[in-house]
Amino acid sequence: MAATYQSIMKDLHAGKYAPVYVLHGEESFFIDQIVQYIQQNALEEHEKAFNETILYGKDTEARGVLDSVSRVPMMAQRQVVIVKEAQQMKSLADLTTYLQKPFTSSILVIAHKHKKLDGRSAFTKTAEKHAVLFESKRLYDNQIPAWTEEWIQSRGYRIAPDALQVLVDHLGNDLGKISNELEKLFIDLQPGTQITTTVIEDNIGISKEYNVFELQRTVGDRNFQGTMDIIHFFTQNSREYPLVMVVAILAAWYTKLYLFAENQRLPEKEVMALLGIRSPFFLKDYRAAARNYTLREIGLAIQILEQYDMRAKGVDNFHTPPEELMKEMAYFLLNPSIWKASRQEV
Repeated sequence: MAATYQSIMKDLHAGKYAPVYVLHGEESFFIDQIVQYIQQNALEEHEKAFNETILYGKDTEARGVLDSVSRVPMMAQRQVVIVKEAQQMKSLADLTTYLQKPFTSSILVIAHKHKKLDGRSAFTKTAEKHAVLFESKRLYDNQIPAWTEEWIQSRGYRIAPDALQVLVDHLGNDLGKISNELEKLFIDLQPGTQITTTVIEDNIGISKEYNVFELQRTVGDRNFQGTMDIIHFFTQNSREYPLVMVVAILAAWYTKLYLFAENQRLPEKEVMALLGIRSPFFLKDYRAAARNYTLREIGLAIQILEQYDMRAKGVDNFHTPPEELMKEMAYFLLNPSIWKASRQEV
């Protein structure tokens, strides 16, 4: 049966294990979490030596998997067989018949990562009927903040809205990276602690003054000195703040600013839904920026970012280093009319 990550984890925490799990999809994080939980909890530590088998798709044939699951557990209620990197297993389809009548004394976990199974195949259709089938879908960028906040809350902590934005802007959409950084952060925090920008700066090393979130704020305020200070920091730390990443984040922000400026007279909840934000905390920055830019200037800013995205990727860029491109881009974002005039002169 098709299942969700939440339903699978709920059953696992309750000690309910299915004979077969078929886990597939582009987002490896959720697959890894399920595999890790089963590996750590389905067997007692003293049972694992004889009853846990880890196989890898590249080096495994269906016959080997069938041999493993057909063994009788030794001094244990069940055995666990995990096929990792199953996307590299050439004979995966040969397990179709086993899915129909699996051994109840075995737990078979098939971890098919980085891509979906073919939904038209007999293997997938059989898994949907007779196994726990889970497609791990990659989250959209606008879903990352909500997921991160829920992940933090599930571990017994809270996070301030501005700290959440700083964290997501810095770590991007890699769920594994986000969770790893948070796990390191939790080590030094008491349960129930609220994570602030100061906590993040002290423990993860993300500057609360020089980050993309603050850049959005200074650009929105048309604060020239503040903006150029952050840009200078970015150019000195270009591995963490590459131009392409900065352009992409600013482009998303200016697009939301355009939507806000067009629709700011709507009820607050409707505006928040339109912008894909969960907290009214962030509306104050959009309100401030909308007072500092006309709708035409916001449109020009989006065009500026499109141009510098192409130049960052080598189009119409005559050997200008990324650091200089970033400075140029920031100057024009603060002065979009000057950029427009310079385009007309060419």
